[in-house]
Amino acid sequence: MSGLGVVFRPQLPPERLRAVAQVADAAGLEELWLWEDCFLEGGVSTAAAALAWTERVRVGIGLLPVPLRNVAVTAMEAATLERMFPGRAILTVGHGVQDWMGQVGARAESPMTLLREYLLALRALLRGERLSTEGRYVRLDDVALDWPPASPMPVLAGVTGPRSLRLSGEAADGTLLTIVNSADGVRRARGIVDEGRKAAGRLGDPHRVVVYLLTVTGPDAEARLRAELAAEGLTDVPGVGVAGDAETVAKAVREFHAAGADTVVLQPTGDEPDPEGFVRFAAREVRPLLA
Repeated sequence: MSGLGVVFRPQLPPERLRAVAQVADAAGLEELWLWEDCFLEGGVSTAAAALAWTERVRVGIGLLPVPLRNVAVTAMEAATLERMFPGRAILTVGHGVQDWMGQVGARAESPMTLLREYLLALRALLRGERLSTEGRYVRLDDVALDWPPASPMPVLAGVTGPRSLRLSGEAADGTLLTIVNSADGVRRARGIVDEGRKAAGRLGDPHRVVVYLLTVTGPDAEARLRAELAAEGLTDVPGVGVAGDAETVAKAVREFHAAGADTVVLQPTGDEPDPEGFVRFAAREVRPLLA
């Protein structure tokens, strides 16, 4: 059975996370995803807290912007989460929003070069390798983790454009896609990722695709979905988002799975009035319909 998750949006204050995470754990939800949007909430700190407050739910960070962190720091943070909570932390890195990177003086001249160097170094460090490299952006001199994960920790790339999708196939262990994709968009993205995997000789390696699906339920679902799409500038993109009851949402999730998504993560609107209720809806009403 393919996976299902829910996003805890950082527009909610950090003090709301504990209740939402514990509801997700108790309701049997498979994954809870967190964002590190500038300048709202930190991805590693919220993930560590959510993992500590729960027993079984997997917690995804989607995503950590690579210009903000030295790759060795990211490797240390990820390895620590994996050793404390084996198999439950999901790590995603990406370019970051370029305007935000500019605001903090971290914008890279070549985001593609940075992400490629970063992914290769990060995955090597998490495999327990000792690494020396002198790239354009990533420079390490005889660096190794004293406490690497007991087994290699997969690293996903959160990407959108064709070049970045191809790079994810070449250099990452999975790909995270945003709500801009319909089921057809997921199918196209998966094809481009596979082109990168083939070019790198990695078609035999597992590559997980996770996609966010903007989801609204309740009596005013259609109106709220239209408002959210308008706010995101997506009113002219067909097939993006779903509004309706559990049957309607489950049908959309099945379509995304059929298009190549291994996990679909339901993303509530920014005005979702009941985040805990949304998690229960996903786990107790939508999930059984996917069996």
